[in-house]
Amino acid sequence: MSFKSLVHSVYNKTISLSGGKNALGWLFVISFVESSFFPIPPDIMLIPMVLATPQKAWRIAGVCTLASVIGAYLGYAIGFYFFELIAEPLLNFYGYLAKFNEFKHLYEQWGAWIVFGAGITPFPYKIITIASGVVHLNLAVFTVASIIARGLRFFLIAWLLKAYGEKMRDFIEKNLDWLSVLFLVLLIGGFLLLKLF
Repeated sequence: MSFKSLVHSVYNKTISLSGGKNALGWLFVISFVESSFFPIPPDIMLIPMVLATPQKAWRIAGVCTLASVIGAYLGYAIGFYFFELIAEPLLNFYGYLAKFNEFKHLYEQWGAWIVFGAGITPFPYKIITIASGVVHLNLAVFTVASIIARGLRFFLIAWLLKAYGEKMRDFIEKNLDWLSVLFLVLLIGGFLLLKLF
C-alpha cells in the first residue's frame, strides 16, 4: 500500500467516525494525535458533527481545542526527549523534515508567532509542536499560543457552521487554506497597526 492510499484510507475512516455514537470520543482522539503525529486534521470530524448537532457546537469545538492542546504537549515531548529516535524518522516519513529544518532557526525570535500561525492555518501543526520541543521553546509561551490559536480555529469554524449551516460547510471545505491564511494576515496586521499607533 502506498503512502497516498494509506492517507486516503485513514481519511475515509476518520470521516466515518464522525457519525457514530462515540463521535465526541473519537474527535478527542483524532484532535490529540493530530497535534503530534497523525496526518489528518480534526476539522473533517468537527464539521459534520457541528452540522449534525448545532446545539452542541461549542462543546464540540471545546473538546477539539482541549484535545489538540493536550496532544501538542506530546509533540513537544517527542521533540524535547526523542528527536533522533522518534521525531526525525517521523518527520522524514511524512516528508516534513526539510520544512522542519527551515523553521528551526526562526524559533529564537518568532517562537510564539510560529506556534500561533501554525495553530490556526492548515500548516501541519505536528511540525511546530515537535520543533518547539527540539528548541526548548518556553512552555508557558507554547501553551498560551496553542490555546489561543487552536481555540480560534475550531471555535470560528463551529460558529460559522452553527450560524450558516450546509452552505458554510461547502465554502469552508473548498477554501480552508486561504481563509486560514487570510485570518492570520489580518490578525498580525491588526497587532502591527496597534504597535504603530
